[in-house]
Amino acid sequence: MTDRSPSPPIRIVVLGGGTAGWMAACLFAHEWPQARVTVIESPDIGIIGVGEGSTPQLRALFAKLGIAEADWMPAANATYKVGIAFTGWSERPGYGRYFHPFASAVDLHTEPQFHASARARRTGRDVPAHPDRFFLNSRLAERGFVPLAPDNFPFEVGYGYHFDAHLVGQVLARRAAELGVEHRQDRVVEVAVGEDGQVSHLLTDGGEAIAGDLFVDASGFRSVIAQAALGGKFLPFASNLFNDRAVVMPTPNGDELNPYTTATALSAGWVWHIPLTSRAGNGYVYSSRYIDPDHAETELRRHLGTLDDPTPARHLEMKVGRVERSWTGNCLAIGLAQGFIEPLEATALHIVQATVEGFIQAYADGGFTPQHRDVFNRTIARRYEGIRDYIVCHYRLNRRTDTQYWRDAATLADLSDDLKAVMTCWFTGGDLPAEVHRLDIARYYAPMSWGCLLAGYGTFPADEKLRPAPPPADLASLDRLLDGCLLNFRSHAQALGSLRASA
Repeated sequence: MTDRSPSPPIRIVVLGGGTAGWMAACLFAHEWPQARVTVIESPDIGIIGVGEGSTPQLRALFAKLGIAEADWMPAANATYKVGIAFTGWSERPGYGRYFHPFASAVDLHTEPQFHASARARRTGRDVPAHPDRFFLNSRLAERGFVPLAPDNFPFEVGYGYHFDAHLVGQVLARRAAELGVEHRQDRVVEVAVGEDGQVSHLLTDGGEAIAGDLFVDASGFRSVIAQAALGGKFLPFASNLFNDRAVVMPTPNGDELNPYTTATALSAGWVWHIPLTSRAGNGYVYSSRYIDPDHAETELRRHLGTLDDPTPARHLEMKVGRVERSWTGNCLAIGLAQGFIEPLEATALHIVQATVEGFIQAYADGGFTPQHRDVFNRTIARRYEGIRDYIVCHYRLNRRTDTQYWRDAATLADLSDDLKAVMTCWFTGGDLPAEVHRLDIARYYAPMSWGCLLAGYGTFPADEKLRPAPPPADLASLDRLLDGCLLNFRSHAQALGSLRASA
C-alpha cells in the first residue's frame, strides 16, 4: 500500500473544539498518523448546538474511526434516525404530511414504481403517488421500528442518528486522544499572518506562539482565522434563505422515541423535534423579518404545550451563507467558520466531514501542496449550493397561504439554474431521475429525495383535472414486499435497550 502520509510530518493546528473541531482532528490523525495534531479550545466558549441530527454519512465516519455504536450512542444519549417527517408544509388535502426517508437497498425495487406513479399523476392520471407508500424507511418510521435487521435480511438499510452534540464532541475528543491528538485549553488573542498570506502561528493570552504548517478554523461564526485574519469573503444566502434566528428549548420525552426528526411548519418558519434518550430537542427556526423573538418563543411554547413551563429558552442568531473559499493559504475553514445552512436536512456535520475528507484527498493527491486547492474549493462550493437548492425548494414550492411568510416564500425569484431546471422538469411531466443525473446534482440529493419533496407537497394537477386511471398492477406486490420486510425489524425502544445493555 502506498504511504499517503506527508513527509516530513506536518503540524496541524485546529482552532476550536466542538463536534466539528474534534471530527477534523480525528480524521487528520487517522489518515496521517505521523502528523502532529493539536486542538486549541477556549474554556470560555460554549457549543451552540443548533442541531442534533445527522445524515447517514456520520455512520461511515464512526466506522472509519473504529467507534462502535454500543460505545458512543449511550454516552451521547443517541437514538436512530431513518429520515425526516415534514408536517404542515402543504395545505392540500392528503398532503399535510410526508416523509423524507434515507435511502435503503430495497429502494432499488420500489423507487422506479414511485417515479412512474408520480410522473403519471403529474401528467394528469389519477393514480396513487404520495411518496410514503413506496419506501422501506417511511414504513419503519410509521411503525416506530429501528433500522437494524438480522443478518439474514439481504438489504442494507440507510440511517443516521440523533444525539447530544456536546456529548458527541466529547466522544470524538476521547478518540482523538487515543490517536495521539494534543488538547490545549488556551485563549487565542492573535493570528500571525506572513507577507505570503500564510498563517505562521497563533498567539495565546499567555504569550505562547503555537506554530503549524496547516491551520483548521473551527472557531464558529467568529471565523477567527479564515475571515477575521485572512479576510475571507462571506457570501450570504439571505436572498432565498431568509431564516436568520432560532429559539430552542428541551422538553421531556414522551412515551415513544420516534426514529425520525419532525419538521413542523409554523407561521414564520419551522420547528424541529429531535428525540434523545434523555430529552427531546426542539427549536423554532424563523425569519426576524416576519416575527420578533418574543412572539417566536410564545409560538414555540404554544406548539410544545409549555406556555407555563419555567424552563428558559435560548435565542440564537444564525449567519446563513458560506465563505467564498474554504481553503485559503494554509487554512481550512470548517463548521460555522466555513458556513451555515439552516438545519432543515441536518447537513452541518455532513459538510464538515465532506470538507475534511475532501481536503485530505486533494492535499495528498497534490503531493501535499496547494496544487488542487482551486478544484477543491469549487467542489465544496458546489456542494453548498447543491444543498442550498434543495433547502430553497422546500420554501419555493410550499403549499401554505395562511401567513405572509409562506406567501412570500412561494414567490422567491432568486433561484439557481439547476433548481429552475428541476422544477421545469417536474411541472412539464419530464423524467425527473434523468434530469437530476443530467444536472450532476444527485451527489447532493438523489432523485428519490427530490421526488419525495415535490410529490410530498402534492404538487400535482388539481383533483378535478385528473382523469381516471387504474392503479398500477404492481402496487399490491410492492406492498407485500415492504410489509414483508417489516417483519425483520423491532421497535426503537427495544433496540436502544439492547444497546445500553451491551455498552
